[in-house]
Amino acid sequence: MKETFDFYNSTSIKSYNLDEKIRYQLKMLDGLDAFTRRHSENVANITCRLCEKLGMSKGFTIYCTTCAYINDIVKIFIIHSVLQKPGKLTDEEFAIMKSHTKIGYKMCMNDLKLRPYAAGAYYHHEALNGTGYPNGITGDKIPYEAQIIRVADEFEAITAKRQYKSHIGIIDALNIMISNARPPEVKNASDAVKNFKTANVGKIDKKILKVLFKVIIEDTEYEIVARTDYINFLKEEIKRIKDAQKYYNKMIVAKTPDKREYLKEEIKCYLKPNEDPEKIPLMLSEFEKAYEIRKQHISKLYDEIKQIKKLKI
Repeated sequence: MKETFDFYNSTSIKSYNLDEKIRYQLKMLDGLDAFTRRHSENVANITCRLCEKLGMSKGFTIYCTTCAYINDIVKIFIIHSVLQKPGKLTDEEFAIMKSHTKIGYKMCMNDLKLRPYAAGAYYHHEALNGTGYPNGITGDKIPYEAQIIRVADEFEAITAKRQYKSHIGIIDALNIMISNARPPEVKNASDAVKNFKTANVGKIDKKILKVLFKVIIEDTEYEIVARTDYINFLKEEIKRIKDAQKYYNKMIVAKTPDKREYLKEEIKCYLKPNEDPEKIPLMLSEFEKAYEIRKQHISKLYDEIKQIKKLKI
């Protein structure tokens, strides 16, 4: 039977039986920087899904996912003003930021429990065409786990909304990544000679990126199902309130107190204990508004899937 990894379950992290040392480090990360902690969790979730879609073994998937969880852990030692700076980093600040790969590697190598995951920390910012860091290595010299984590890390970093950057939509984010998967334009002959070995290579692996498309489509379809379930609930609520409204409309024009009281009791048959019969028009308006908003959002999600399927790498 094919194994699946469900990251819509809040207990998913427990399925990997993360070492207490790693859990402690992640707790430290959460305490110092909630954004980076969330980033690490999201990168790990995406990494796991990519491994599954790539057909990796369960053992490699767990290993790669754990690498992803701790790949940015050393950022707890990066100066907060640099880590959370609003705007572009200076050359000096970027050098500090890049140092987290080497520091993270040393941190893992100095701890027997973390040592098996050192490759993720060290190589996840390397690029296939040699433009990455810390060593600028190319192609298959970069461990495959690091190549997978880089795609997950890049996508999450682009789409995440933080206090110092606005949200970038899924399609725009994927277009950015497509450009990173393609070879850079050759500006002159000397550059072509200098970089002939990587002339047809981009920064990230095209195959992994294509798999990311599948993961995003799958997640979007999941969201559609979840939102459709809620829309069906809203439909039932709207029908219920409309049934109550029929009696409400009769009640407000009733000529005798007894008739109004009778109709009010009929209304209560359709309402929940905490609902006020006098607020039926407002309730109906709110339910109908919520229904329309969510219906439009589902339409956008379907459109998003169509756009993703049209993207070419």
